[in-house]
Amino acid sequence: MASLIEAVQHGADPGELMACEVPESYRAVYLRRADEQLFHGSESPGDKDVRRTLHVGQVPMPELAPDEALVAVMSSAVNYNTVWSALYEPVSTFRFLRQFGRQDRWTARHDLDYQVVGSDAAGVVVRVGSAVRHWSPGDRVVVNPPYIDEQDPVSQRDGMMTNGMLAWGFETNFGAFGDFAVVRASQLVPKPPHLSWEEAACNTLCLGTSYRMLIGDNGARIKAGDIVLIWGAAGGLGSYAVQLVRQAGGIAVGVVGSTAKADLMDRLGCHLVVDRNSVGLGDTGEGDPGSAWKALGSVIRKELGEDPHVAFEHVGKATFETSVNVVRRGGTVVTCGSSSGYQHAYDNRYLWMKLKRIIGSHGANADEACEANRLMRLGMVVPALSRVYPLHEAPEATRSVQLNAHEGKVGLLNLATAEGQGVTDQALRQQVGEERLRLFRDHAAGSSAGSAAGSAGAVTGR
Repeated sequence: MASLIEAVQHGADPGELMACEVPESYRAVYLRRADEQLFHGSESPGDKDVRRTLHVGQVPMPELAPDEALVAVMSSAVNYNTVWSALYEPVSTFRFLRQFGRQDRWTARHDLDYQVVGSDAAGVVVRVGSAVRHWSPGDRVVVNPPYIDEQDPVSQRDGMMTNGMLAWGFETNFGAFGDFAVVRASQLVPKPPHLSWEEAACNTLCLGTSYRMLIGDNGARIKAGDIVLIWGAAGGLGSYAVQLVRQAGGIAVGVVGSTAKADLMDRLGCHLVVDRNSVGLGDTGEGDPGSAWKALGSVIRKELGEDPHVAFEHVGKATFETSVNVVRRGGTVVTCGSSSGYQHAYDNRYLWMKLKRIIGSHGANADEACEANRLMRLGMVVPALSRVYPLHEAPEATRSVQLNAHEGKVGLLNLATAEGQGVTDQALRQQVGEERLRLFRDHAAGSSAGSAAGSAGAVTGR
């Protein structure tokens, strides 16, 4: 009899999947509690190399809770939260596992001396718990990362507001970087049929997060004609933000730091691309905010005639003051992260005297995730996948994200044996077009290391 992994890879039907035994262990990429102090006292950022803490090997298969599904992961994708996990900064994620594990016997499974990381996955359901009603073995799915407390009353309004909301594969165990993953049934979303496994795996976290920030009722709620400033436009979050702004009828202003990324954003349809170096924000986004925001605002007004309605923030310390200052009177800064630092400083007069708003945003609730996924299924949004590694090279893939040496999203092949597998709707794929679906990968393949390191021109626009 074929193993469960072989059955999944050969496209077995539900009966065949159920006839296969679930293995006692599986291959995964994990962190060790014993490494928590590895980078302690390191003075140089170059000493903090995530390849030193990410390990690949066999881990035990966990027991499945009644509300969970076991997913055979065909492909996954790297997010910056795995970088944070692997650095054990700003706090070790094993602290999250300890806190989570105190709730009940099911959460206690997560409090281990290792953590399987990763928050984006696509795969096949192979088992479901006794309380799962809407999903069955054989279903092809992607995973929405928020892990919510469905018994908290506020979950009926917005799952992201529950006190028990956690980020799967960051604040929980058994994440995406393995041959199998354990998820709550409420996290499952149908896989877009025209996408390959690796294309489907790279979208959920960043697309859902961008959707909530910009489109959903809980974010900026942009409308036709709104000018949206997008930091890190060529990254995972930014590249989906550019597409959502265009689909909503808005005007996307992308900030990038290289000629290669500026060219990519132009091809994606960004209305205006600004080189961060040209406005005094340097390679890391850091500079003198007092002059940077004026220079950036001047460029935007010169090209578009107006100040931005919205600033799409996830960089944090290095850019936040500029964002607060540069949006127009009554404008909005919506933020979902702080990759350059969590302690933000800005002149509050620019906020209260000009009636601006700051909105905190985190992930996407189930409805937002499904709506964002619908746009992907309709071909209105395309994957931002730029490069794919095999699972055993996940430490190297995560290092590329740590160094910002990538465009869009970086994917991993877990049980998928090659790129391009998993497409079940070729007609829709042809309708969307290979050129659009492969935009980021083809651009990354055609960009030399020299051009990627170069300095972009001051402004490009449409």
